[in-house]
Amino acid sequence: MATATAPSRSFLQVAATEEAVAPPLRVVQIEGLVILKIIKHCTEFSPALVTGQLLGLDVGSVLEVTNCFPFPIREEDEEIESDGANYQLEMMRCLREVNVDNNTVGWYQSTLLGSFQTVELIETFMNYQENIRRCVCIIYDPSKSNQGVLALKALKLSDSFMELYRNNDFNGEKLREKNLTWVDIFEEIPIKVSNSALVSAFMTELEADSPVTQSDYDRLQLSSIPVMERNMEFLIECMDDLSMEQQKFQFYYRNLSRQQAQQQTWLQKRRAENMARKAAGEDPLPEEDPSNPIFKPLPEPSRLDSFLITNQVSNYCNQINSVAGQSFSRLYLMKALHEN
Repeated sequence: MATATAPSRSFLQVAATEEAVAPPLRVVQIEGLVILKIIKHCTEFSPALVTGQLLGLDVGSVLEVTNCFPFPIREEDEEIESDGANYQLEMMRCLREVNVDNNTVGWYQSTLLGSFQTVELIETFMNYQENIRRCVCIIYDPSKSNQGVLALKALKLSDSFMELYRNNDFNGEKLREKNLTWVDIFEEIPIKVSNSALVSAFMTELEADSPVTQSDYDRLQLSSIPVMERNMEFLIECMDDLSMEQQKFQFYYRNLSRQQAQQQTWLQKRRAENMARKAAGEDPLPEEDPSNPIFKPLPEPSRLDSFLITNQVSNYCNQINSVAGQSFSRLYLMKALHEN
C-alpha cells in the first residue's frame, strides 16, 4: 500500500511557521561567566549606574545569554549617540570574527536599591523591541548583593502594556478595558545559571573543605541601619511624587466637574430658547455647539507615571520588610548564642 509523502518545505517556510507560533518566554539561561562579568562591571563603578549589551540565542521558550560586553561611560558633556552605536557595532563585528555569539538579546544595567522602574527603562525596551522580537533586561543591584544575596533579576514588558504604550493610551477607560494595573507593567522571568561540564568540574575542585563560606558570614552582619535608612529616604521621595500625581488627577476631575456643570447650564438655556422659538414657529437650534469651548473634551493626565511610582513604592516596602525580617532573625539568633 503506497503512502503519501508529506510535501517538503523550505527553510524559510519552516522558520516563518516557528516564528508565528513562537512559545512564550519561560526562562532566561545565563552562563556563569556572563554573570561574573556583569557583577564585576557593576561593582567596579558602583554607586554609578552602568549598562552593557547581552548576546546569545533565542531558542523556543528559553533565552540563552552566552556573552556580554560593557558600554563605555559617557561624560556629561557628551551627547552624541552615534559614537555609542558605532561602538556596539564594532564590538559585535569583532565577536563575529572570532566565532562568538553576537546576536543581541537585551541589555543589563545596575541599579541602586531597586530604583530601576522608570520611563527611560520602558523607552529602552520599546527601542529594542523594534528590532528584536524578544529581549530582556538583566537588573543587578550591588548594594543588595553586599549583604550576601545575589540581587539579579530578568525583566520584560508585558504584551498588553506594550500595546497601550505604542498607542499612548493610558487613560482610565483604556486601562479598565485591558484590565491593566500597576503590577502588570513588568514581567519577571526566572533565571537559570548554566555552566559547561569543564567549568562545573573546575568549580568542584576549587571548593573549600569548610562548609561555611564568606557569603555565609556576610549574612550574619547585624548592622542594617544604612540600608533601612536609604530605603526609607527613597520611599519618602516616591510618596511625595505620588502625592503630586494625585494632585494632577484631583485638578483634572475638578475641571471636569466644572465643565459638566457649565454644559448643563448651557443646555438648559438652549432648551428654553428652543421652546420659545418653537412657540414662535421658528426652527430650533442644535443642542450641541462644537465651537463652544465648554464642549471641548479635557485631556486626561497619563497614568503611566503614577503606575511606575506605585511600583517603586511597592518595591521599597518589600525591601524594608525583607531587611527588617532578616535583622530580627539575626538578632534572635545572636541572643540564643549569647545565652548558650
